[in-house]
Amino acid sequence: MTAGQSPLQWAARERAAARRGLRRRVLAWLRLNPAARRADALAARAAHGAVGEQQTAALLDRLPAGWVVFHGRRLPGRRHDLDHVLVSPCGTAVVVLDSKRWHAQWPTRLVRGRVHCGMEDRHGQVEAVARYAARVQEVLGVPGLAVWPLLVVHGSTVQGGFLEAQAAGFDGPVWVLGPQKLVPTLVAAPGGRDPRRAAALAQLVAGRLPSAV
Repeated sequence: MTAGQSPLQWAARERAAARRGLRRRVLAWLRLNPAARRADALAARAAHGAVGEQQTAALLDRLPAGWVVFHGRRLPGRRHDLDHVLVSPCGTAVVVLDSKRWHAQWPTRLVRGRVHCGMEDRHGQVEAVARYAARVQEVLGVPGLAVWPLLVVHGSTVQGGFLEAQAAGFDGPVWVLGPQKLVPTLVAAPGGRDPRRAAALAQLVAGRLPSAV
């Protein structure tokens, strides 16, 4: 599936439902249909986010052979779908990667240990990807498996190219990366190569984290 497709489809269904029937369509045209206004705002946010996911997908295409990349996977027990899930060539690590597209005129930086974009506190999104990573580890159930939460930010400039953030309840860092740091950071991860083990792990991910579409 194309990265970003699922949120766009969902938003399109919401827009269609808000305009179902002649009366709703007329009220939407007159801007007197609150459900249609909410659905339009949802569609705009989904389209904005989908651009970031597509940009990330293009970057991930540059990874060397051995990496297995999944886009748009469903996380059991959560309403949020995972933007990207990667299986490393070593077969002992999974990356849970969330794409964001933040204000291009505002820098992303750490303020008293919390990630901010401009003056806005965005640390909740860091904590969210850490929760997704912890849940992925539970769902996969592989002893000794490392699950790394990463957040890549498009638009906004990440101070220094990357930030090492902490999330409450998660043992380990959450990396917040600018796009230029994404592939080099992944390629530099330790572990070597074990094609058979990586293939088995990829098969497990495909089965337990099904496509969101």
